[in-house]
Formats: sequence, structure tokens, C-alpha cells
Amino acid sequence: MITLEPIVIEGHTFQAVTVLLPKTTLLTVSSDKGYIMCGALDVGLLNEKLADRHILAGRAVGVRTIDQLLNAPLESVTLEAERLGIYQGMIGREALLKML
Repeated sequence: MITLEPIVIEGHTFQAVTVLLPKTTLLTVSSDKGYIMCGALDVGLLNEKLADRHILAGRAVGVRTIDQLLNAPLESVTLEAERLGIYQGMIGREALLKML
């Protein structure tokens, strides 16, 4: 099952997607410019193999719900995210606000 829902943070709307998979759940919240995601995101791949795309993203691990993703510290971020002031340990919702 796939669930799409708008999430409002400080008056800004983001898109939350939950994908229920066997034995795991894929979670992401995005703006028009970037996104945060659960542990399924491979930040190393984005930084190395897809560097020319300048992908703006962050990864939180150990989260099982969108609410947890929004409130968890990011375990890793892309180089493009670092350029915008997003850093490892920043809370997901704070990172999203920098992705506007």
C-alpha cells in the first residue's frame, strides 16, 4: 500500500509518502527541491555515482513513521544538502525548511 499526504511545517506544505513493503516501510517527505528519507536512502550513492545531479537529501535511520522521520536527527546528508547548511544530526523537519 502507498499513502500520500501533505504535511504542513511552519506554514509550508511538504509531500509525505509511505510505502508498505514486506518486512519494512519506505518513508519520505519532500519539497520541490529536496527530501528526507528513512534508512533505505543511499547517501553514498547520491554523493558518488550521481554527484552531477546535485541531489538535496538527508537520511534518518531507525524511523518507522512519518512523524518519527520528521523528528529524528539525520544520520547522513548529501554534499548538496551540506552546501545549504543541512548537517548530520539536524532534525528532519528543520532540514526540510532549509529545502524550500
